[in-house]
Amino acid sequence: MATSKPTPKTEISIAGTFASSAFSACWAEICTIPIDTAKVRLQLQGKETAGKTPKYRGMFGTLSTIAREEGVASLWRSIVPGLHRQCLFGGLRIGLYEPVKNLYVGKDFVGDVPLYTKILAALTTGAVAITVASPTDLVKVRLQSEGKLPPGVPRRYSGAMNAYSTIVRQEGVRALWTGLGPNIARNAIVNAAELASYDQVKQSLLKLPGFSDNVFTHLLSGLGAGFFAVCVGSPVDVVKSRMMGNSDAYKNTLDCFIKTLKYDGPLAFYKGFIPNFGRLGSWNVIMFLTLEQVKKLFAREVPS
Repeated sequence: MATSKPTPKTEISIAGTFASSAFSACWAEICTIPIDTAKVRLQLQGKETAGKTPKYRGMFGTLSTIAREEGVASLWRSIVPGLHRQCLFGGLRIGLYEPVKNLYVGKDFVGDVPLYTKILAALTTGAVAITVASPTDLVKVRLQSEGKLPPGVPRRYSGAMNAYSTIVRQEGVRALWTGLGPNIARNAIVNAAELASYDQVKQSLLKLPGFSDNVFTHLLSGLGAGFFAVCVGSPVDVVKSRMMGNSDAYKNTLDCFIKTLKYDGPLAFYKGFIPNFGRLGSWNVIMFLTLEQVKKLFAREVPS
């Protein structure tokens, strides 16, 4: 009787994991950054008051308003710092997740990794990665927050590199890490929600009859990761966007939180929820689908 050939064991180097993670994150960024621009504009918009109609209404309304007033290309205006961010942040947080998770469970561990260990590993890599990449996040938000300007009024920054140099020259090097506190909180939490939930959902699906390690399983796991990330991370995401978009209006993270709650109400922390889910849901699906395929290019067989 013929015996089936065992599936060869493979491994990926840390460099290969970083490269595949950075590439997948950058591709997802290119595909979804218009939704992210709409999300930032909605988050920075104040509470509707009597006699004052808000400029942006809903995800599609915001997208169409930006495209009509500023041109379609403006939806990708922050793509350069966005790619800078994903090369650093995406490569580090995703690329280090498996090594850090394995470090926490120990080399002799056998079986399914506990969920709390996955969460702890993702919190760690998210915090480390955004500490390194926070300047790229600041520049990205600054570029996204500028809407249509009156005739004759120049933009603060002509592009990403000009933004980096202008911020350092006018505000000092430390200003590049403005909003680092809420940024670490937001990205560590969102990273835990994304990576740990993707890992857990995928692991659970593969135990069900009819599921295998294929594109459909990756699709469902990516959607689940995006949904959990938005539910958990929206409040800190709003605070981060407001502090980075207009740091002079707030003394610190707590002051931003209190003022947002006082003047705009608790629902303000979930302002832009739909575009945020549209962004993170689609971003996670694209990123994880790409990552699962690109990792195969870097995998190498390990002798039994």
